[in-house]
Amino acid sequence: MKLPRRTFLHLAAGTAALPALSRIARAQAYPSRPVRVVVGAPPGGGHDIVARLMAQWLSERLGQPFVIDNRPGGSENIATEAVVRSSADGYTILLVTGTNAINTTLYEKLSFNFNRDIASVAGIARVPELMVANLSVPAKTVPEFIAYAKANPGKLNMASGGIGTPSHMAGELFKMMTGVDMVHVPYRGVAPALTDLISGQVQVMFSASTSSIGHIKAGRLRALAVTTATRSEALSDIPTMGEFLPRYEASNWYGIGAPRNTPVEVIDKLNKEINDGLADPKIKARLADLGSDVLALSPADFGKLIAEETEKWSKVVKFSGAKAD
Repeated sequence: MKLPRRTFLHLAAGTAALPALSRIARAQAYPSRPVRVVVGAPPGGGHDIVARLMAQWLSERLGQPFVIDNRPGGSENIATEAVVRSSADGYTILLVTGTNAINTTLYEKLSFNFNRDIASVAGIARVPELMVANLSVPAKTVPEFIAYAKANPGKLNMASGGIGTPSHMAGELFKMMTGVDMVHVPYRGVAPALTDLISGQVQVMFSASTSSIGHIKAGRLRALAVTTATRSEALSDIPTMGEFLPRYEASNWYGIGAPRNTPVEVIDKLNKEINDGLADPKIKARLADLGSDVLALSPADFGKLIAEETEKWSKVVKFSGAKAD
């Protein structure tokens, strides 16, 4: 049967519109069941606090529970692999951090390629590292510390939360740019490292503000500098490292990723809701309390940040000679 031209054109137009209508319907229906947010760290730390803050917001906005699934271990690779192997439907998402960018070079053999296998969804916050020293260290400024370290080569111990962690790499970048000789002492986590720093077992550390800000305010540690390019709103009286070392910048950051091939409309919906949350005064205030600065980015811009950080830290990893445990 030959259809009239007008009828044929109407049918053709309707058929062409079906994929777009399907995408719209899928975005409107999402989420229709609980969403799992995989976090590569145990409960209670900075990672967990930020993830739960955003999960609560998304649960309230989207009407389904966003459930935190803590998968510590393997320098966040266990959590990442769990998400990489999940269905690309938006019901399993990952708290992405600066550690993921470092791991790309630190680990020679991973079962996944992070930049290829994880789709960028949204940036959440940038967390300055703080150069903090034991109170017994005579230096009160970065130039004084550099002079003190050069006068005592190999005698100062630099703690970190573990080999290849952002705190370790921030310290290695400092060593690379200043030429100072300090002994790296890796711990199994930031908390025990800070305990020994306060007691004087080690002398200096680059620690995320979320972990060390309380000790600084209580007068247990001395902050010498923040490691971001600009001063932190929460720590505006502390100078940036770049004021003494031009082009120095190191920070951890948080965002959300999903398995590759997750529908674009689902990614866009999550991105919008997360960015709306980051504009909410209560969430902004909570992140500021943690010493974090809001990092509201489009999926494309968050992907660009990850790529740039991956390239940057690959150079520092190679300089340090760090090898994964």
